[in-house]
Amino acid sequence: MLSRLLKEHQSKQTERKELQGERKEEGRRREAITAATCLTEALVDHLNVGVAKAYVNQRKLDHEVKTLQVQAGQFSKQTGQWISMVEGFNQALKEIGDVENWARSIEMDMRTIATALEYVHKGQLTSASS
Repeated sequence: MLSRLLKEHQSKQTERKELQGERKEEGRRREAITAATCLTEALVDHLNVGVAKAYVNQRKLDHEVKTLQVQAGQFSKQTGQWISMVEGFNQALKEIGDVENWARSIEMDMRTIATALEYVHKGQLTSASS
């Protein structure tokens, strides 16, 4: 009888220990799940912050690209105007050069005519005196 009571007592203690082990294991499992959930949420939040920053930066870049395109178009238009002005200036310089060459040509012709007239006039003076 005593041995039977001892065996019952030992088996009940073993059951209690197993039950307590299962409870501890279940508690640890719950703690692990809670910790994993917290970690996952923290990682997702951290990634969301990075994604939000990337989105904001992308919007800023898009705005800057649009602004740069507008400015590049304006610069291109202004450059075209400058090129037209320079071409007009070059044409005016060519025309001035042409006028200068024309004036030299006229001057040379006038000198030739003046020389011919002087020669004819001198020829007439010498023939009249002779």
